[in-house]
Amino acid sequence: MSNRPRPQAMSLTEAAAIRLRELAAASGKAVEGVRIGIKNGGCAGMEYTMEYATERGPHDEVVEDKGVTILIDPSAIMFLLGTEMDYEAGKMRSGFVFNNPNQTSACGCGESVMLTRADQTDPEPANIPD
Repeated sequence: MSNRPRPQAMSLTEAAAIRLRELAAASGKAVEGVRIGIKNGGCAGMEYTMEYATERGPHDEVVEDKGVTILIDPSAIMFLLGTEMDYEAGKMRSGFVFNNPNQTSACGCGESVMLTRADQTDPEPANIPD
């Protein structure tokens, strides 16, 4: 029996990796990575969270992709499996975009989403601690 590598929980586009590296360099901090999570909020029920992480948490899911370290909050991992994080820059708006196969709907302004756990087949809103 062979030990196959575990698939990555999340991936980054090249545009997202470039922007995250730029932001980390400009922060002036010793950054271990970017912590990604979700929280209850917004009109659709959930919002993505991002923050600089100065250290790894004991239960963080660690993803190394394109020279960037992503630390996924353990309470969010089942909602983020298979997600691709992108960065889009336009004339009126620039920002990170999460292409998440677990997303069942989004609000009109695009600031919040409804997600299901990766192991569920029926949409069920999450109750994520703030």
